[in-house]
Amino acid sequence: MFVCCSFLSVFKGVDLHPQTNNANHHTREISLTQLIVRRGQPFKLTLNLRQPFNASVQPLCISAATGKRPTEKQGTLSFFGVPDVVKRSPSAKAVWKVELDKGSSTVTGNLILTITPPADTPIGEYTMTVKHRDQEMVLAKPVVLFNPWCPDDWVYLKDENEINEYVMNEQGIIYKGSSNYIDSCNWDFGQFEDDMVDICLRMLDLNPKYMKDPGDDVSARCNPIYVSRVVSAMINSDDDRGVLEGRWGGSFIGGVLPSRWTGSYAILKRWFVIGSYPVKYGQCWVFAGVMCSVMRLLGIPCRVVTNFESAHDNDRSLTIDVYHADYGVREKPTQDSVWNYHVWVEAWMRRPDLAKDGKYDGWQVLDPTPQEKSQGVYCCGPAPVVAILNGETDLKYDTPFVFAEVNADCIDWLVKADGSKVNIFSDTARVGQNISTKSVGSNKRMNITDSYKYREGGAHIMLFGFFPFLYYVIYLFVHVIGLQSEKAQSPPQRDLPSPTENTVHKLLQTAFSSMTNVHHFVTHVIMLA
Repeated sequence: MFVCCSFLSVFKGVDLHPQTNNANHHTREISLTQLIVRRGQPFKLTLNLRQPFNASVQPLCISAATGKRPTEKQGTLSFFGVPDVVKRSPSAKAVWKVELDKGSSTVTGNLILTITPPADTPIGEYTMTVKHRDQEMVLAKPVVLFNPWCPDDWVYLKDENEINEYVMNEQGIIYKGSSNYIDSCNWDFGQFEDDMVDICLRMLDLNPKYMKDPGDDVSARCNPIYVSRVVSAMINSDDDRGVLEGRWGGSFIGGVLPSRWTGSYAILKRWFVIGSYPVKYGQCWVFAGVMCSVMRLLGIPCRVVTNFESAHDNDRSLTIDVYHADYGVREKPTQDSVWNYHVWVEAWMRRPDLAKDGKYDGWQVLDPTPQEKSQGVYCCGPAPVVAILNGETDLKYDTPFVFAEVNADCIDWLVKADGSKVNIFSDTARVGQNISTKSVGSNKRMNITDSYKYREGGAHIMLFGFFPFLYYVIYLFVHVIGLQSEKAQSPPQRDLPSPTENTVHKLLQTAFSSMTNVHHFVTHVIMLA
């Protein structure tokens, strides 16, 4: 694509070579006419001057800027040139580079420029200007994306097959159903459809952090950790002008049933066209599918993950508590729950904010479904999968919540008349079953449960819950029989335990103590085996 200039200008024109550059940057699928490049990787353009070029006499000065108020300190403005004699701020970050290609002809003014945006430059649309002989013109308006092919980029992914799956593949599979009957549905991510670049950049520009401080927000777009949190928040519309409105019951009039959606593009395009008002309606797999599309377009490797028997720990206790009523006592309400399945995404990135040795690099959980607030916003993650595996729930972001989703213990409590509680059953194996995602390069289901949790201990885990449960059954059985026999003799006295209850409690406490000792002995034997 060649752009001509005025006859009075020292600039004759510029060729951005969008087809060649986009092919080299793996963005040809996005556009053949718009220049879209990836950071940390050079691209070429040809600048034609009307006069010979003498770098020592009249240098070529170039700038690249993004955002409303770009500054060198924030890495949103960069000055560079041929030769590189530009005076920069001592605090300048994310400095671009340019080299004059050997194929250039300085005599005719035909300059082939090789330009490299650094691997830590903020993503987004840039305006590049060139200044020569006191004249200035807009050189290009490239879009810069994350680069999973670049070793210096925080989203670098070494395996080419995985990049093809998690960045370039527009088709996917999302798993639903139950842990025993796993169903699947095809999903069209459509990350390279028309207007997807504009849609995703508008999403970033409408996030509340940008509204509050555009300079800081755009500067932070150099960081995939920050960008992924913004995207997680903007996919739902609970506290911003996000893409999707969720609904899990009641009427779906005025919107689309979540089960009717088959891809992300129709949702994102509708949000874009109607003025960035939320599209109705979504549920967890729809939220996750749409987020995966946006992340892949931006260049962050991403995949959709389904967790069967997924816990929702509302009170951050890392347990799912169910309360059963004793005689004359109402069941204590609880907001904890276990869902058939829940769907989120994983994104691949480094986490130097947590450890410099790369311990927490790799897959990170992000969940755009609005469940609980994170730092005052309905978003979740990124939480390192390896931290979830090892139970390191003190690490950001939202690791305790995700840990509970896959590893919470389900505990049944007996609430007595005096308000005290007895643990009557514990199930440590129910939550977090058959955690699944699509395989690389095929439509087979890949079970990734072992990356989230260690295998449960087996028989001794079952014994742990068996004895309290037996206690509960015997207690209720004798409790009811005793009360029925006493009702025939005298009316019950409110708030006072019956003689039968006292006797039963003493007997059961002795029996339960004996069973507990047996349990500890059997558990010890099993662990030694």
